[in-house]
Amino acid sequence: MLKFAHIEFLWGLAAVPFFIIFFLMVSRWKKKAMASFGDQKVVNLMIPLVSFSRPWLKFILFIVAYSLLIVGTADPKIGSKLEEVKQKGADLMILLDVSNSMLAQDMAPNRLENAKRAISQLIDNLHNDRIGIVVFAGEAYVQLPVTTDYSAAKLFLNTINPNMVPTQGTAIGAAIDLGMKSFDFSNGTGKAMIIITDGENHEDNAVTAAKNAAGKDVMVNVIGIGSAEGAPVPIYQNGKQAGFHTDSLGKTVVSKMNEAMCKEIAAAGNGAFVGATNANSGLDIVMDQISKVQRKTFDNKSFKEFEDRFQFFFAFAFLLLIVEFFLSSRKSMRLSKVKLFEVKSS
Repeated sequence: MLKFAHIEFLWGLAAVPFFIIFFLMVSRWKKKAMASFGDQKVVNLMIPLVSFSRPWLKFILFIVAYSLLIVGTADPKIGSKLEEVKQKGADLMILLDVSNSMLAQDMAPNRLENAKRAISQLIDNLHNDRIGIVVFAGEAYVQLPVTTDYSAAKLFLNTINPNMVPTQGTAIGAAIDLGMKSFDFSNGTGKAMIIITDGENHEDNAVTAAKNAAGKDVMVNVIGIGSAEGAPVPIYQNGKQAGFHTDSLGKTVVSKMNEAMCKEIAAAGNGAFVGATNANSGLDIVMDQISKVQRKTFDNKSFKEFEDRFQFFFAFAFLLLIVEFFLSSRKSMRLSKVKLFEVKSS
């Protein structure tokens, strides 16, 4: 299997057609210039040491060497080793509230961005544990299946925004149920959930869902995000704030963290509740709780290790350039011994 560490450098190969076109244009110009001196056969006799084929050979060597240098710069890697790796850890599912109320700005810059920043820090501190992400508002969706690919987790995390869930609301129970379906209970590893929400649940019975999860040895922890005083929920148009959400009476809606609901869900799920602040996301306390989850060895997985192969491309390219440099554009000097204009007496 072949892959490139810097695939963007392969755009340099786009210059090859332009080199070819330029060379053909110059060759055509030279041919016309030679033809202007007179008959081609006579001109060839006048310049016996000039080779018309060697410039083509030198150009071909240059193009091949240039292409090899570009490919080498892109750092090609070939998968040639297989290793069996055993990993011991737990399965962790993040349930992130992406409802409009998470845009409230009582936590800088807003609740959602604060939560995403905390999750990013959590991913940086993970080692062998597997992580998945479920986003929810009025409905719940799996944003990232359980995986050990932390780079992919951060990539998916960066794309999360309230617009990705069309139905508004806060269906925490649906998110817990979907998280349970996303776990693989056959591998025997310990499992836990971290719900990050402002707790404004209006859609379902989240407490019952947490009890069902705890009944299957899945710890449900809750990080409450937002303040008790609350903050208005902004409205954005074309990326700019255009006001705040209002109720049916025209009053500005103030979103507050429902601490009582968050604590009830955590208690039902045999987990911990932590209220996040601007200075502390509460993840440290939750992760201490999750450290009690039993960790088991995952099934053996094969990971391909890729070895660099750029040195071969560079070596062959430099060899071709050396040959091109020493290859003369003139014919061999041996041909000079052939006296084309000598007139022999009979």
